[in-house]
Amino acid sequence: MKYRKLGNSGLLVSPLTLGTMTFGGEGFFANAGTTQVDEARELVAQSRDAGVNLFDTADVYSMGASERILGEALGDAIDDVLIATKVGMKAGDDPNERGLSRAHIIRQCDRSLRNLGRDYIDLYQVHSWDGLTPLEETLRALGDLVDQGKIRYVGCSNYSAWHLVKALCVSACENLPPFVVSQNFYSPAFRDVELELLPAIIDAGLGMLVWSPLAGGLTSGKYRRGQQPASGRHLSEWDEPPVDDPDRLWDTVDALVAVAEEHGCSAAQVSLAWLMARPGIASIIIGARHKAQLTENLAAMQLELTDDQMARIERASRPRLTYPIWHQRKTVAPRLSDAVKVLP
Repeated sequence: MKYRKLGNSGLLVSPLTLGTMTFGGEGFFANAGTTQVDEARELVAQSRDAGVNLFDTADVYSMGASERILGEALGDAIDDVLIATKVGMKAGDDPNERGLSRAHIIRQCDRSLRNLGRDYIDLYQVHSWDGLTPLEETLRALGDLVDQGKIRYVGCSNYSAWHLVKALCVSACENLPPFVVSQNFYSPAFRDVELELLPAIIDAGLGMLVWSPLAGGLTSGKYRRGQQPASGRHLSEWDEPPVDDPDRLWDTVDALVAVAEEHGCSAAQVSLAWLMARPGIASIIIGARHKAQLTENLAAMQLELTDDQMARIERASRPRLTYPIWHQRKTVAPRLSDAVKVLP
């Protein structure tokens, strides 16, 4: 196992992280999975046997059931691993049970600690941007939780590049703990983060945690051009991510399947291997409904793609450059920093 630095922290993490959105299956999250404690124990043990040391959850996943099941599944080993959870999404019907106010963050942190059966959280991430709460209030509340020993590191998720840079500036000016990671959607066929966000993450020295690397199964090989699968998340009410360029999606899937055939593996494994080899990636969050699916995903850590195979997938999935990126490439390319070289 080749462990990686978790952004600009001193922590080392496995290239794959076990995500637990499939734990619980309550309400809307039943679309992702319905894993209960006994099966969760098997998935956790299987992940740990493979060297996985980071487990990601959120207070909103099945309204806390995911955190509770993860804590029970880890049992006495709960202090032997790193746990990341998140705050900020709607956690109840009260208007103050959402967002990133001081009141909500502190209340939800205490709830998460009770759910997990732990007295600290290794990585506490704000789940999304809150444009109504002053950023100073949010970051100071997180800093107080660090000072109290309830959380060790802070991160963000689903921020735009300017959100991230603004937060880092406020942290620096106010002498507050900075974000060490940014957790974002990134998949071979959906490379929007490369246009602005990933360069900002790399330039600031953070690492990216990747959620939904298979794009809800779209790049797993289950979905093919002109074919209708028998099952899949995109056939339910959960239709993330939106597909605005079907041709590029199917061209990418074709390239993934072709490379998979060359290795005798699955397109899902190729998708994960391609992402693990991209710049700025700390760890890829994988989910699994059962042991066979987890076995397949974990095997991607042993898969190495050739430069030619990486390039073929890149060419098929290359996003359209937006302004001012295309203008910068045309006029000042020799003066661009390494951070923007994630794009060809």
